[in-house]
Amino acid sequence: MKVFVTGGSGFIGTNVVSLLLSEGYSVIALARSDKSEAKLKGMGANVSVIRGELTDADALKKGTSESDGVIHLGFIHEFDRYDECCKIDRKACEVMLQTLKGSNRPFIYTSGTLTLPTYRECDENDTVDVSGSGPFERAITEQHCLSYKDQGVKAMIVRLPPTVHAVGDRGFIPVLIASAKKNKVSAYVGEGKNVWSAVKRDDAAKLYILAFEKGASGKAYHAVAEGIETKEIANKIAKKLDLPTKSVPFEKAGEYLGFLGTFFSWDNRIKSEITRKDLGWEPKGATLLEDLENEYYYGNIFG
Repeated sequence: MKVFVTGGSGFIGTNVVSLLLSEGYSVIALARSDKSEAKLKGMGANVSVIRGELTDADALKKGTSESDGVIHLGFIHEFDRYDECCKIDRKACEVMLQTLKGSNRPFIYTSGTLTLPTYRECDENDTVDVSGSGPFERAITEQHCLSYKDQGVKAMIVRLPPTVHAVGDRGFIPVLIASAKKNKVSAYVGEGKNVWSAVKRDDAAKLYILAFEKGASGKAYHAVAEGIETKEIANKIAKKLDLPTKSVPFEKAGEYLGFLGTFFSWDNRIKSEITRKDLGWEPKGATLLEDLENEYYYGNIFG
């Protein structure tokens, strides 16, 4: 079987492609640069590459039509034009979904648990408030993708937690560490009892394969291994950097954490029991606090 993968040369996508190959799949991968193409082709003879961007409808149609299903991980991570990037993503999904229409082939869209309601537990059946902007724009795409379950597409969602951790992580945790270095304190918001969800990269990648093989149309799955109070994360970073921790009010979170101040104040209590039961997913990787013992998190990634 052939799987069309967008974002296949990225932090999570590389592991997804590797797992697909190890399971006997062939991969058709979208690549936007020479570097990405070389990386993907270097992964094995069963990887073919289509050059193009997420705005390239012809490339998306070609990859989708030549495959037995799609795993869509690609996204333009430019937060200064986030709404625009979400709309580009939605148009890309529409191209691929229209190509799959009536085929009953799988399409997996990547969303995030930060789109879900805060300050209560949420499971895979929770709906998303799409009345806002920002991260909620992606939730609109999520709902649009799932609507194709009634149009002959095996449409599914994988919601990633705010932290997928491993060597090479360039997400929120390195930003926290860089902020602690800059401010000489490891900050958290309020009492720090709000929960931050996380998963090891290998475990997240495995979930995509399980969803592709066993998932049900119209369903969302949660790649969440654990939830950690933000104060615990701040304490671990402080200990590794030999710095004090500091509680800051929400109004001043941006002074210490930049754009991450708002997100790090949210309570992301996400359950994944349905995912584990329905797909047999069993996260086995290190916890976030265990991974934060590793020195690779404390190099000069962001300063």
